[in-house]
Amino acid sequence: MKTLYIVATPIGNLGDMTLRGLEVLKSVEVVLCEDTRETGKLLGHFEFKNKLISLHQHTSPEKIKSLLEQFENMAYCSDAGTPGISDPGNKLVELAIEAGVNVIPIPGACALIAGLSVSGLPTDKFIFLGYMPHKSKNKIFKQISESEFTSCFYESTHRVIKTLEQLKTFVGLERIIIVGRELTKKFETIYRGNIDEVLEQLKEMSKGEFVVMVSGK
Repeated sequence: MKTLYIVATPIGNLGDMTLRGLEVLKSVEVVLCEDTRETGKLLGHFEFKNKLISLHQHTSPEKIKSLLEQFENMAYCSDAGTPGISDPGNKLVELAIEAGVNVIPIPGACALIAGLSVSGLPTDKFIFLGYMPHKSKNKIFKQISESEFTSCFYESTHRVIKTLEQLKTFVGLERIIIVGRELTKKFETIYRGNIDEVLEQLKEMSKGEFVVMVSGK
């Protein structure tokens, strides 16, 4: 039976690559990946020489179906973290299931879960909003302000401060904000407080990738 492994990869620290993930990557015919350059670096570090084929969010369904027909034993990796969690991979999995391919998860690093695990906020129920859109954020901010559950989203270096400043008009200073910066990497930092307190800390160092978590109403 054809098999597709969905393989989580490190989000910064190569030590977070699982033994099972390495076994799978070493054994498959081909590694489908978001960016062959990024996955190539990972495989090179472990001295693997797999065949790599690019498969990203703009890959056509026709090409995906062709790849699924061509290979019996495949793995898929996004650039970092768990594929399909605000990363490409969903369409591949959908089409693989339709084609009768056995899809197997190989779990590992995920910035969202890493951030939540050290947030100190309730995690029995939470809302994940993915990456903040560049525009039209007010609807999402309103959703966060009205949610009883912890709300989480990803944000980039160039927009994190502006996004928090805009969010402040919806949630004020009563809500606890946790921001995880560069999780698992050399300059990993966790910021805690109300929005003003977190913004003050971020203005000192706002470079990196961010996971933002907001306490519930």
